[in-house]
Amino acid sequence: MDISGHLDPTGAPLGSPLGGHGSGGGLDLRPNSSPSGVGVVDKASMILDALEAGPATLAQLVTATGLARPTVHRLAVALAHHRFVGRDVQGRFVLGSRLAELASAAGEDRLIAAAGPVLVQLRDATGESAQIFRRQGEWRVCVASAERPIGLRDTIPVGTQLSMKAGSAAQVLVAWEDHDRLLEGLRSARFSATVLAGVRRRGWAQSLGEREPGIASVSAPVRGPSGRVIAAVSISGPIERLTRQPGRLHAEVVVQAARQLTEAVRAGA
Repeated sequence: MDISGHLDPTGAPLGSPLGGHGSGGGLDLRPNSSPSGVGVVDKASMILDALEAGPATLAQLVTATGLARPTVHRLAVALAHHRFVGRDVQGRFVLGSRLAELASAAGEDRLIAAAGPVLVQLRDATGESAQIFRRQGEWRVCVASAERPIGLRDTIPVGTQLSMKAGSAAQVLVAWEDHDRLLEGLRSARFSATVLAGVRRRGWAQSLGEREPGIASVSAPVRGPSGRVIAAVSISGPIERLTRQPGRLHAEVVVQAARQLTEAVRAGA
């Protein structure tokens, strides 16, 4: 039987959730999302494509993808296990933190290329050592630094791994995580949920002796093209110089450095 008159331009039956027209109104199979021939990968990609539009319940994912409910549930749970998918506070599926980590790795060259002059400018403006940290698994890693040339200073060489449980950079890297990762980040941390709420509200973090006694720091988020936090830019030094309110002294210039780095990363996207 000739069914060509019942197919939409994508090749799906009219009204099908997979079609671009008709009453289904589901996923639009654009050229860059055409099937690869590996079914499980194609289906997982359909779920991620659907979540690109925002949080979705299981039922909404079924409607958007046109896949069977058990299939969507099985794949979504598997994607969540690898952190490609997460859950928000309402239990809806969202894009997971692993995608942000991969995106930040892809943008690392642009971030590092822009880091040098920005960190030198930040160091000279504050008189303190300046660093950029990226999250790698359960650690934050210094990927760029500009050390204070003389006097007492907090020295953090490039490549240094530090805890995600203490320090203003850790606060920044945890504060905008999805719900599950946020709870995980708070477990055994030196900072609290209230502290992180303040970080999100102000747009910067400060710490006093969290990572190391006598050391204070101020950090702000660097964001990628999607708006997700991909790194933290920081200054650190002795509390005697930074005082017990380091944010009052230096938050403005640290936030400005973070904006410069964000613009550099986005410009190269």
